Amino acid sequence: MEANTGSFAKRMLDWYQQYGRKDLPWQQNRTPYRVWLSEIMLQQTQVTTVIPYYLKFTERFPTLIDLANAEDDEVMHLWTGLGYYARARNLLKAARQVRDQHNGEFPTQIDQVMALPGIGRSTAGAILSLSLDQPHPILDGNVKRVLARHQAIEGWPGNKAVENQLWDLTTTLTPAQQVQPYNQAMMDLGASHCSRSKPNCPACPVNDDCRAYAQGRQADYPGKKPKKEKPVKACFLLLLRHQDEVYLEKRPGAGIWGGLWCPPQYNDKASLDHALLPLKAQQAPQMLTPFRHTFSHYHLDIQPVLVQLSAPLSQVAEHPGQWFALGADNRIGLAAPTERLLAELQNQYPQ
Repeated sequence: MEANTGSFAKRMLDWYQQYGRKDLPWQQNRTPYRVWLSEIMLQQTQVTTVIPYYLKFTERFPTLIDLANAEDDEVMHLWTGLGYYARARNLLKAARQVRDQHNGEFPTQIDQVMALPGIGRSTAGAILSLSLDQPHPILDGNVKRVLARHQAIEGWPGNKAVENQLWDLTTTLTPAQQVQPYNQAMMDLGASHCSRSKPNCPACPVNDDCRAYAQGRQADYPGKKPKKEKPVKACFLLLLRHQDEVYLEKRPGAGIWGGLWCPPQYNDKASLDHALLPLKAQQAPQMLTPFRHTFSHYHLDIQPVLVQLSAPLSQVAEHPGQWFALGADNRIGLAAPTERLLAELQNQYPQ
């Protein structure tokens, strides 16, 4: 059962005209900048989550130059809560690269787009096809799922050989004309009828020659990532408070929570105790309720430690930082655990 390439594209385009999404914010006034911003935000994130962040970003940074000239902290502040913060760091790097190397005009050659930080082949194809209708195939998670099921392609798409097979297929099926609605249709189908669980196959426009549907094996495709137990790490986060201010340090640009403001972190009790020695605490340190924060590659068990200081310090051990007022709009980027802890300090541990 081979896919009829011309028929496949026509069926997808006909379905899109009737059922596809056409009113998303980045589909209005489509430009490479606006589509690029949406594509980066949509990586590993649902559309409903992205929309309010996208609207805030485009209101504050209506042009690429506005973004390129922005302060790092303001960009990270607007990204706070969206997760996967490397995306925001790469967004800023790419905007500044376009400003400095392309006179502020987003490039329209796919090789130049792929040369920007945080942009791979599929994202570059999506930007240029969705904004300029250039004929580039895409292969995001939704498209991988549609194609793997349609042609019953075995194996995990993260495997290079499987990914290459899917690239060959998406390249073959992508039409030379009307690429913008076709690519949008593929993403929409994967996000709706061809979802991960409980796909609505009877409503799918390409079910006639879908191998997984014919075999009743939709749940087998795409192949699952080989299971690997996530390691567990632990740390202490030191919450230093003086009256209604809390002390935070800015993390280095690389690594977890890169470029975000966080409480000082210690990976063992001896390091924590050493940092506590010179502090002028009003009372003994309080061990607050521990919790787990999960990253893509490991779990982090966090033990927050609250210390009330009688006077503010300019520096804690080797950690230069700043004091921030609790509850104020400090317009800085915060990691999700930091946001959670600051809210707890305000609500559960008032001065």
